[in-house]
Amino acid sequence: MTNKILSFLSLAITVGTMYSCTKLNEKVLDEALSAGQTEKQIAEGSIVPAYARLEDVFLHTNYFSLQEISTDEAILPYRGGTDWGDNGIYLALHKHETTSTDVNVRNTWNNILQGVSRSITAINVLKTNTDPSAPLLLAEARALRAYYSMLTLDLYGLVFVKEDPKETSTIIRGEQAIEYIKSELLAVEPLLDNTTGPGRLTKAGVQGLLARLYLNAGVYRDRYAATVTFKTEDLDKVIEYCDKVIATGGHQLSNDYFSLFSDANHSNKELIFAVDQRSNLNGHNRMAYFSLSGDQFPLPAYTGANGTDGPGITPDFYRTWVNANLPLDPAVADPRFYQQNLSIYTNPADSCVDAAAFNINRGILRGQQYGLIRRNGVFLKCGNGKMLVAKLFHDTRSRPTQAVDFTEAIDFTVAGSNYNTGFRVSKYEFSKTSVSGRNFGEHDIVILRLADIYLMRAEAKMRKNDAVGALADVNLVRASRTKTAPAAPLAAMTLDILFRERGFEFYWECLRRTDMIRFGKYEGTWTEKTNTDKQKRLFPIPLTAIDAASNIPGYLVQNAGY
Repeated sequence: MTNKILSFLSLAITVGTMYSCTKLNEKVLDEALSAGQTEKQIAEGSIVPAYARLEDVFLHTNYFSLQEISTDEAILPYRGGTDWGDNGIYLALHKHETTSTDVNVRNTWNNILQGVSRSITAINVLKTNTDPSAPLLLAEARALRAYYSMLTLDLYGLVFVKEDPKETSTIIRGEQAIEYIKSELLAVEPLLDNTTGPGRLTKAGVQGLLARLYLNAGVYRDRYAATVTFKTEDLDKVIEYCDKVIATGGHQLSNDYFSLFSDANHSNKELIFAVDQRSNLNGHNRMAYFSLSGDQFPLPAYTGANGTDGPGITPDFYRTWVNANLPLDPAVADPRFYQQNLSIYTNPADSCVDAAAFNINRGILRGQQYGLIRRNGVFLKCGNGKMLVAKLFHDTRSRPTQAVDFTEAIDFTVAGSNYNTGFRVSKYEFSKTSVSGRNFGEHDIVILRLADIYLMRAEAKMRKNDAVGALADVNLVRASRTKTAPAAPLAAMTLDILFRERGFEFYWECLRRTDMIRFGKYEGTWTEKTNTDKQKRLFPIPLTAIDAASNIPGYLVQNAGY
């Protein structure tokens, strides 16, 4: 069996279960589809649709938008008054004014619940499958259902529970939901091993999810509490499961921070659980292009592979980097902030680059940008045949005199919504091996990695007043990024410093909203956001789902505040 069984997507079983959020039922797998297949093929094929839904959950405009644009990390204005208007959904998301008709809220809901449903079908198929691989795959299917349930609990405050695909799910919330997810993860943890990741759930993956669940349990028990109550027994469990992951020795902190988000990251030992996006598995994501300018073309082989002038870093989040590293510039002080790949930024004479060596800068991009120059559909070249690299202007926006010069300031005013506003993020690599680079990213999308294990353990220690232990874990992660000079060790630790450090380590990784709520920061003020309503800690249940459930009185109740 390959490390990721999505290669079985061609099997007819992929037309099996599909959760319908509009009818609250599923199409049950037609077992006739498996005629002529071996038990092994049926076993492996049954779990394929469940894993496959992760790709759509982690599309740039679904879960990412909910977790990042709703926070102090990212903002997406109405670019130039012509791009990313989308009926105001990104403006509303940042201001905590999202409604139940928001397309990202609906798509994220649909994709996650389809994942739940497909996991249930896989569980039912695998229970009676006789192939030796079935018990392991059954454990994975249950773990995957638990992960999808964690997402619905975190985003919408509820979990759907059933065992028979033909039944109507029971809806649970709060402590009951926590205990259900916990019981599922605990049941399968002894049955899993650590030989199949990161594209599949492993023992370490489940242990990491248990740590994440225990760490957020205080939030999930009392969603709108003025102050989160962290139980000592929960924090002890966070430490216990983080210790277990670390003790396996199978995962290592990467010395090269940006390699965690590059094309070849599937083999990176820091990754514990990820969305497998390798080329032979039909990977599809646009994480690399979402923030870049429409006049940044990262691939010499593709004249149509450019950015889309999407979200930028908020000035508030950028200032946390600056203030933490004074008097040094964050690009000098911390290798997680920026990686220069084009020498023209520091040596203006280096304007001719071999096509094979051309590689845009990574991290947080500021100021004037340089890159490939496209004229009449082709890239310009130097006299020696190398690629010409020069200052970029907004040619694709029909503004050839306006430089692609990213500014710190970005907001919802006309000036703040221009194409050049906001520092941009180039964290995931623009794929050099896919069929377009732009639409088909081949880097795995990180869900859980070892640095999070250390920082979750640090937080649990800090909340138990072990500042020394917390500081040691944080500094261990900081010191590990040794490809260039690592960030200097911190001298002291507080919860505010730890929250700031999580921002530095995990920006753009779909963790910020959950972190902000847990640290009591989500009702704060930043950029264009002043709303302090605690009820916005949850997103609305999509109107389409509520309408579909209207034939069952009281079954699906809208979250408070919507």
